[in-house]
Amino acid sequence: MRLREALEKAGVKDGATLSFHHHLRNGDDVMRQVLAACSAAGLRDLHIAPSSLFPCHAALIPFLENGTVTRITTSYMTGPLADAVRAGLLPHPVRLQTHGGRAAAIASGRLPIDAAFIAAPAVDAAGNLTGATGPAACGPLGYPMVDAAHARHVIALTDHVSTDLPRICIPADQVDTVIETDHIGDASQIASGTTGRVPSPKGQAIADLTAQLIACSGLLQDGFRFQTGAGATSVAVAHALAPIMRERTVTGAFAAGGITGALVEMFRAGLFHTLRDVQAFDLPAVRSYAEDADHLPMSAEAYASPDRPDSIARQLDVMILGAAEIDMDFNVNVTCASDGRIIGGSGGHADTAAGATLPIVTTQLAAGGFPKLVRNLTCLTTPGATIGAVVTEAGIAIHPTHPELAQRARRAGLPVTTLDDLRRNAETGTVSPGNARGKGRLVALCESPQGDIIDEIRAPLTPAFTKPSPFLQTAFG
Repeated sequence: MRLREALEKAGVKDGATLSFHHHLRNGDDVMRQVLAACSAAGLRDLHIAPSSLFPCHAALIPFLENGTVTRITTSYMTGPLADAVRAGLLPHPVRLQTHGGRAAAIASGRLPIDAAFIAAPAVDAAGNLTGATGPAACGPLGYPMVDAAHARHVIALTDHVSTDLPRICIPADQVDTVIETDHIGDASQIASGTTGRVPSPKGQAIADLTAQLIACSGLLQDGFRFQTGAGATSVAVAHALAPIMRERTVTGAFAAGGITGALVEMFRAGLFHTLRDVQAFDLPAVRSYAEDADHLPMSAEAYASPDRPDSIARQLDVMILGAAEIDMDFNVNVTCASDGRIIGGSGGHADTAAGATLPIVTTQLAAGGFPKLVRNLTCLTTPGATIGAVVTEAGIAIHPTHPELAQRARRAGLPVTTLDDLRRNAETGTVSPGNARGKGRLVALCESPQGDIIDEIRAPLTPAFTKPSPFLQTAFG
């Protein structure tokens, strides 16, 4: 069956809501293929609800320009498409959800999906889907698990049909249509952006300090439950924590989240009983999911839905987070750069900060000549009330609601200080970004995990969007 026929079979009409997932990250090509078919069919005013958007999705800009797509709901966006949104290319504001908030909205019906399109690395004859094998193997399909369970119609695109799947992520009874295509994407691009970097010397120093803070927190004991983010420093924390766990003979219950090779190494060394995985952040994690029975998949709903009191996010002892900016009340921005550009979004940031016992933000004092400790955020992503500590190369600031942690850290000889002192340090030799909040048309609304609006993004008064090169638009064609 061709995509055009699948659209007709699914009853996709003007104004429909179509969902997609981001397990192939910057290697995804399914969204472009589907929207090209929608455009060719004359469909207009579509609402797309991808779990995240990456630089490769510059290929979607023509579909915004011609009116095929007029609404976007997502949890993260970066690259030329994000620049186009900030410049005001869409007629309606983007809704920036959290990963858990997106899952809850779909499961509750607040975000009804007319047709879910799943990039399936492998499909068997019965129509079962997996991300464990195939040319574009990407690991567990945690985000589209929610879509497949609740969408009105589910369409899988695959470039690999197999007689034997090592793991089944989405059962055939949740799939309405399977389409074979030449190419769903490039799995080598999974480790891209935040996942592909090696920590700087400052980043490594921050990671070492963070591991020491965890070690003295009282949480590092048998049954420890841990998650790192995708950034280079967050991954380095896992490497720094491993020898401490070995020395103390601590075996954790699980490491969770987007799984990286660093967490796989800890798991295979016996430092954790299981891995709880919503998506693979690199190819070692993809291979582990295919090979290790205790590398367990989880849906985005089980991972972080605020409607699930048993979510993995609520079970975490320690969560390692990044930041673009932090203000003096511990509020965090990971959505916009200091110059106002949209460079991401919450993803699971706000979800896990709200759920974990000790959420730790790791960040350098400055980046790109701008301080990251600021008086006023460019955009609010995660409320400071949910943050436990901030670790920088110049010291550690601990939230006032964690006085015992501050006492333990001081007794351990760690450099405990205040956010205000860190801000003054960060301002040395840097340039204040001023007020980079746009004052033009409303282009995005930022949601809490529960779906409340916590901030907004506006276009600059004189948008300066430059259309990406033809290479960017066709690189994944």
